[in-house]
Amino acid sequence: MKCLIVDDEPLAQQVIEDFINRVPFLEFAGKCSNAMEAIEIMQQIQIDLLFLDINMPVVTGMDLIASLTVKPLFILTTAYSEYAVESYALNATDYLLKPIPFERFLAAVNKAYEIFNLRKQTNAINTGKQEESGPEHIFVRADYQTVRIIVDDIQYIEGVRDYIRIHLTGKKPVMTLQTMKNMAEMLPRQKFIRIHKSFIINLGRIDAIERNQVIFGDKRIRIGDGYREQFMNRIKGEI
Repeated sequence: MKCLIVDDEPLAQQVIEDFINRVPFLEFAGKCSNAMEAIEIMQQIQIDLLFLDINMPVVTGMDLIASLTVKPLFILTTAYSEYAVESYALNATDYLLKPIPFERFLAAVNKAYEIFNLRKQTNAINTGKQEESGPEHIFVRADYQTVRIIVDDIQYIEGVRDYIRIHLTGKKPVMTLQTMKNMAEMLPRQKFIRIHKSFIINLGRIDAIERNQVIFGDKRIRIGDGYREQFMNRIKGEI
């Protein structure tokens, strides 16, 4: 995995670089002290894993990640613990508090390597299939694990404050710290549609539509006023 260090503290850069060089499956690809330098490097080199300081001048680590359309895996590094919840909302692989012990660093990069390999396997499975069909699987963080979810098993997705609850056919729901917007971007648009600020549904799992409600078994979901026209146009195209 090619690693880039983004940190405005030279000592912190050196510690992480030394740690990277001690791990066989990591490759040191560079280091920089601000977000703009990081963007330049990522435009030239494919980076698999970012070690990203949160508190940097002008553009913070959080701002950098939020600005990227295609995000590499990233591990946040900071001296402050109060950003932990926000880091998981951005799908950070891990969160390391400075000074970073090597044992804790190793646990974080092992987790990143596991996700990296799962993504490679998924990409290999999907190679050669029609792109418009979308991914067969997605991966989310839940209960301190990376959980694989089969896209076609999803009935609907429910927003619950800072979390989302993924309702599955024949399985228990999966709760993950994620935004509805990010989840919508992960799912194939031809199969899923947002019908309410708090609900994304799988069109292929609808049992019935009654007036302004969509029915999944004994669950009824109201179609939001701002989403009704788009939803009905999609349904007309399906009939």
